[in-house]
This record gives sequence, structure tokens and C-alpha cells, in this order.
Amino acid sequence: MIISIKEIRNFLISILIPILVGYCSSTIANLVAGIDVNTYYSQLIKPGFAPPSFIFPIVWMILYTLMGISAYKIMRKGYDLYKVRDAMFYYWLQLFLNFIWSILFFGLDLRFTALVVIIILIIIVSVMIYKFSKINKFSAYINIPYIVWLLYALFLNYFIWVINK
Repeated sequence: MIISIKEIRNFLISILIPILVGYCSSTIANLVAGIDVNTYYSQLIKPGFAPPSFIFPIVWMILYTLMGISAYKIMRKGYDLYKVRDAMFYYWLQLFLNFIWSILFFGLDLRFTALVVIIILIIIVSVMIYKFSKINKFSAYINIPYIVWLLYALFLNYFIWVINK
């Protein structure tokens, strides 16, 4: 099977979109806060299960790449199909919520609002995974690390909010 240049381009674009969304979110959070996100994070009082700041970009790069791969495989089924458009609606919605979380948490120092957003994000990602599973099981399965990380982030967000009130 020969892979076309168009397919390679579409694959790379699918991966770059979530990576760029994450990068832009972090950049905007830095600008709004007037401080680097890593510096902000290091100044917070954190629970014992909080990872060091260098872990986050590594984990997010992996998760964004998996998101992009899953979206690519769903889109290959044909955007003219209602179930693909429906599943991709939840993909774009979760990407938007993911984008605003960092801005709320780090940029605007709205940790409780960020907590509410991450709860909604977990629900939307769960729906997205379900919708993806009806189209392509692999696309659903590779988002399981994302939902697990979001659940971890929910607890981390909650405890940071409580401890730093």
C-alpha cells in the first residue's frame, strides 16, 4: 500500500493541531499571568502526589499526539458521514475546553473555574471516546491515557485549589 503525500500531510496536520492548541494556550496563559507557567506552578503549594513541572510538557506532547492520531483516523472515515461529524464535534469541543483550562488556571488564577471546566472536559472526552469507539476502536482506545490523565489532573486541580485558597 502506497501512502499519498496528501495523506501524510493530513496526518501531520491532525497531529499539529492539538499540539499548537496546547502551545497557544500555554503562551496566552504566560502572557495573561505575566509569569512563566512553570514558575507559577513552582510557587503553588501542592499535594504530595503533584509531579514536577518538567513532566507536564512531556505528558501533554504524548497526549496531543495521540489525540491527533485518533482524530485523523476518524476523519479518514469520511466527514460526509453524520457519525464522523458528530464525533468530531466532541473532539473540537474538548480541544477548546483543554485550551481554556490553562488560561483559567494559570493565566487568570481562576482555579475553581478551571476545576469546573476540567469536570466538563472529562465528561466531553468520555462522550468523544464513546463516539470514536462506534467508528474506530483504536481511535477510542488511544484516548484512554488522556482521560486517565484528566482524572489525575482533576484531583490535582482540586487539591491545589483547596490548599492555595
